[in-house]
Amino acid sequence: MRFDTIWRNARLVTLGPELPGVGLVEHGAVAARDGRIAFAGAEHDLPPGWDAKERVDLDGRTVTPGLIDCHTHLVHGGNRAHEFELRLAGASYEEIARAGGGIVSTVDATRKASEESLVASALPRLDRLLAEGITTIEIKSGYGLEADTEARMLRAARRLAQVRRVGVATSYLGAHALPPEAAGDRAGYINAVCDAIPGLARDGLADAVDAFCEGIAFSPEETAKVFAAAQAAKLPVKLHADQLSNLHGAALAARFNALSADHLEYTDTDGVAAMARSGSVAVLLPGAFYVLREKQVPPIAALRQHKVPMALATDCNPGTSPMTSLLLVMNMAATLFRMTVDEIIAGVTREAARALGLLDRTGTLSAGKWCDLAIWDIERPAELAYRIGFNPLHRRIWHGIAS
Repeated sequence: MRFDTIWRNARLVTLGPELPGVGLVEHGAVAARDGRIAFAGAEHDLPPGWDAKERVDLDGRTVTPGLIDCHTHLVHGGNRAHEFELRLAGASYEEIARAGGGIVSTVDATRKASEESLVASALPRLDRLLAEGITTIEIKSGYGLEADTEARMLRAARRLAQVRRVGVATSYLGAHALPPEAAGDRAGYINAVCDAIPGLARDGLADAVDAFCEGIAFSPEETAKVFAAAQAAKLPVKLHADQLSNLHGAALAARFNALSADHLEYTDTDGVAAMARSGSVAVLLPGAFYVLREKQVPPIAALRQHKVPMALATDCNPGTSPMTSLLLVMNMAATLFRMTVDEIIAGVTREAARALGLLDRTGTLSAGKWCDLAIWDIERPAELAYRIGFNPLHRRIWHGIAS
């Protein structure tokens, strides 16, 4: 068997289901052919007579699947540093939002931004994530709140995948907040959100439909209408659920077989059980928990008990999680949520891929998947969550190409 590239003398964190924990393989090798993994396992299991155009000795370094940031709002105009100051002075997230700040303040800046400027402003944020081993990222719209700007945001997200070696999954988040001009006509705005979905699906701009189900956003009934429109357009759904209160968003997401329900601080046991039945992934976002100084921790024990897969993400956004470090998220998940190292590593690889519906393509070191790798100067996987403000990435490989 002939490979394009083989990386040898490595410790592999495969995340494969056939091995316990994170699927650790000592003295391992990964081989790529045509951008996909052709072999991943112990060197002594390499096929007889193998050869490769390029051979790379990793000197015992650790190889994980490329990291996946499965919940971001990376594309937007402006920033909200002023609101950060207001929160420091004691204002709550809800108070800022109801006073016209929050999401709506970013909407104004984003509507004024061209597609080119949206791409240009997102690139530094993306580059910081790539420098930590990210090979796939999800990017939401949701700061246009009208059809043209929402589509412009999604086009900008698609363009990021053209100017950087990274996989981009997009989510249409028209139901993120009620725009000021629709204050007297909630039903009309929800209808407009629903009406936009078929065109976005037809044009290939959205891979999924998301919504924010919360007291300061949209009701379960309004969210259900958006999700029904997504299903009619054959797009999967995701949900910002139970972040600030329990509106039973997790159960609603499960009813529509959502790829994921995200945040989940106030989700109850019934919601967790519903997610377990539907196979929806719990995407936990410790960055927003930290910035908002929340006290209600997501129901980690219940998620474990019901075997709901747990993913982690930055929630990179201008207001409640202005974060561009998935490594920091991993540490926060350990210190704030008391997640285990195995849960954390899986949460930014295998389960993050599952949350995007991409587990058949990425997220584990498995033959046939894209050869997306992160190569680390570490001695044990725990170092990825243990250190703070330290990036041990040696090299990032996307589709078999070092970048």
